Amino acid sequence: MNAPTDLSTVEFTLDGQSVKAPTGATIWTVALEHGIEIPHLCHKPGLRPDGNCRACMVEVKGERTLAASCCRTVSAGMQVETQSDRAKKSRALVLELLMSDAGAASEGYTKTSELTHWAHECGVESVRFPQREADYAAPDLTHPAIAVKLDACIQCTRCLRACREEQGNDVIGLALRGSHAKIVFDADATLGASSCVACGECVQACPTGALMPARDAGLAQITKSVDSVCPYCGVGCQLTWHVGPDAKGEEVIQFVTGRDGPANHGRLCVKGRYGFDYVRNPKRLTTPLIRREGAKKDPADIERVKRGELALDALFRPARWDEALDLAASGLKRLRDDAVAKGLRGNDIPLAGFGSAKGSNEEAYLFQKLVRQGFETNNVDHCTRLCHASSVAALLEGIGSGAVSNPVADVAQAEFIFLIGANPVVNHPVAATWIKNAVDRGATLCIADPRSNALARRAKWHLAFRPDTDVALLNAMLHVIIGEGLVDEDFVAARVNGYEQLKASVAEATPERMSEICGIDPDTLRAVARAYATSRASMILWGMGISQHVHGTDNARGLIALAMVTGQIARPGTGLHPLRGQNNVQGASDAGLIPMMLPNYQRVAETSVRARFEQLWGTPLANHLDATPGLTVVEIMHAASEGRIRGMYVEGENPAMSDPDLTHARAALASLEHLVVQDIFATETAILADVILPASAHAEKWGSYTNTDRLIQVGRPALAPPGDARQDLWAIEQIARRLDLPWNYWHASDGDGRLGAEAPVARVYEEMRAGMSPLAGVPWSRLAREEAVVTPAAREDAPGEAVVFIDRFPTADGRANLVPTRFVPGPETRDAEYPFVLTTGRVLEHWHTGAMTRHASMLEAIAPSPLVSMHPDDAQALGISNGAGIELVTRHGSVRGVASLSPEVQRSQVFMAFAYWEAAANRLTGDAIDPFGKIPGFKVTAVRVRAVA
Repeated sequence: MNAPTDLSTVEFTLDGQSVKAPTGATIWTVALEHGIEIPHLCHKPGLRPDGNCRACMVEVKGERTLAASCCRTVSAGMQVETQSDRAKKSRALVLELLMSDAGAASEGYTKTSELTHWAHECGVESVRFPQREADYAAPDLTHPAIAVKLDACIQCTRCLRACREEQGNDVIGLALRGSHAKIVFDADATLGASSCVACGECVQACPTGALMPARDAGLAQITKSVDSVCPYCGVGCQLTWHVGPDAKGEEVIQFVTGRDGPANHGRLCVKGRYGFDYVRNPKRLTTPLIRREGAKKDPADIERVKRGELALDALFRPARWDEALDLAASGLKRLRDDAVAKGLRGNDIPLAGFGSAKGSNEEAYLFQKLVRQGFETNNVDHCTRLCHASSVAALLEGIGSGAVSNPVADVAQAEFIFLIGANPVVNHPVAATWIKNAVDRGATLCIADPRSNALARRAKWHLAFRPDTDVALLNAMLHVIIGEGLVDEDFVAARVNGYEQLKASVAEATPERMSEICGIDPDTLRAVARAYATSRASMILWGMGISQHVHGTDNARGLIALAMVTGQIARPGTGLHPLRGQNNVQGASDAGLIPMMLPNYQRVAETSVRARFEQLWGTPLANHLDATPGLTVVEIMHAASEGRIRGMYVEGENPAMSDPDLTHARAALASLEHLVVQDIFATETAILADVILPASAHAEKWGSYTNTDRLIQVGRPALAPPGDARQDLWAIEQIARRLDLPWNYWHASDGDGRLGAEAPVARVYEEMRAGMSPLAGVPWSRLAREEAVVTPAAREDAPGEAVVFIDRFPTADGRANLVPTRFVPGPETRDAEYPFVLTTGRVLEHWHTGAMTRHASMLEAIAPSPLVSMHPDDAQALGISNGAGIELVTRHGSVRGVASLSPEVQRSQVFMAFAYWEAAANRLTGDAIDPFGKIPGFKVTAVRVRAVA
């Protein structure tokens, strides 16, 4: 009897050796795996093989013509010769011809030209053919970030495939025929005038230098390349910093390339690719600063300093580190000790701390420990309170975990993708590429958002509902699913509590009734509900359009209910994914940088939890951790304005730009007796400080970071901080020691705190891991070795869990808990005086409050102005033209911006980013908060608009 045939592999001969390979593998891929590198120019791993350059030709025995190894698949019994004379001569001739076209130009534009590399490898030392004419293509230098020099182009179409098929942007095409053929952008526009979003994927793909960074980084001398992770959004793209000397001989990051990390597989966006030179911006803080005697704190100074009307030196004097640390700590210690002497505890201690979601896990962990152990209060928070606090509140209540159930890349396995309240093309661009790719392969996309976005053209449905009516829309979908018998009865019976209460609560939420509220046609509501419930795998992704509402927790409860009643969770391609905003907001929350939770979301109110951390931290018995949940961001600002919070330590956060009702928030900060700010720039918050400590930037330090997929990754230093700036971890510990805490993470052997050191980071990480069970199987040694490990990971010898909740939810009984919701109008309603609805958010080129990106030269060049999107019909009615100055006025404040007419916003709606200090959007927003997540309602503010000169 014959042995069964293994259909998953084939056996063939490669250069005389018998090898096995997976069915469908290409000759080129198999050869590379066996150490044989075949010349290639049009081919690049990750891109679809094209076979147009013919530089990778090999000989297959018995075949008349040579085969392109990049797109020829292997077959059983095939005999392949990669080094036959015929194949080598063919490759050399191809490369000689390409060198005659583009070789001289390529050598002039980049030191890393693949064309000249392969020509040399194939023995092409001279060119016998006529050279391409010098005036073949004039350079296109119209884009701030990318230079186009098509005299080096060989039309390999790598850039086209990277743009269309990887990034899904459809900007690059190949126009004309024969000798006139050329790469074009849109309908042959200049790159600067095209729809290019500057992701730079084309630059990374180009093998010749025809597409390069605008500042000729390709000719720079590269002295080292350092693998790290992107400092911007929650996607967590892995990248490589390429470092070399500038004109003054100082080390700078010359350019960035994407790495094949689990979250990005080589892809980057404009911020990850070009938003790096902020680290060497001349406005970096390089020495500690102390407020000058007699220099009063005035919120108006913020804009005076920003406009250059008031020098920072007029408010602050330089200081030595010891002096600055002593002053910073002594002010905090005095306020603490005075309160303790009066018998005060918990929230009555007049101190608070804001940590950062841009810092590392170790910094977040150490900062919250400092506040709890050193300030003796739980008044510690960070920007999660302003982005996904309501999502986390609903998830903890509903399924026992605030983490995502499935990674973003699982959209590749989904049949139906429900994207609500999110614009990933702007906020999570690489994640958006996975959605584009999934739809292009056949998945159905439904977008639910009052605003349109670039994904809408791929969507089957765009539910442009009325702002602030999310609950009505979701309840209508639940009504349809329950009423039409589309519930997964077995899943509900086995794993869900509260179904009957939910069923009763949505009984009257018919599509007809909810349509009157949300503005979506009843038949469309039915069709979307059916599609979600009946697909093989449906996945929900949402952003701050869901969470940044006064009823954000109810919005998230509705999404949880959708997944639970249909059983669309706990399988690949399903689940619930709140897209995390900043690069480490997931990790900072995991590490306990929130007022009601110790690390790993263990409640401070639970005696056993506090006891475990008191033992871990060695807290003296006379100084137990406090049991009272601390104040949140907005509550802290109110307490400061009322004199109940009198001192603060702000590390890497900028509440004077990110908080709602900025006039109130800035006044509250200015009223503090003692404010310590640790940052890399003189942010709006730092201008109101008593002591400013110059910190380290992301590219200057070690640390771990946890992305939106629960993937923990390593960041490494590529540069030293400028001047006398120091490591954040070191500075936090120095403050702690001056507050009488016996910390010893940073040893003398680790240096003076200026340069990044791995050892103290590893020490903090290991202590953090001891209190966080999801990290049980991820010691620092494993993380540093493997670069990325998905959590939770129970064992060191096994991968983490990408998809969670497979068998049970981490609740007391292992079941999900459904919470019914009802539509209730929010406090911000339009009227005759304020006839528009304002939504705030982000733009592609800038991040959060702009502290980093507005100091990045190329990003600022692309997006220098505070644009306000409004519908063309509204603009016409108000006599406003595109690019005109406008003023926005709300019940809370006013700002001026620049009109940008766009049909992406509905009529009676306007949108603006909050990154611009000259048009600080949060001057306009109120501070009404969600009662559960304590998050402000940034997404809906009543506003009026008028033209200004």
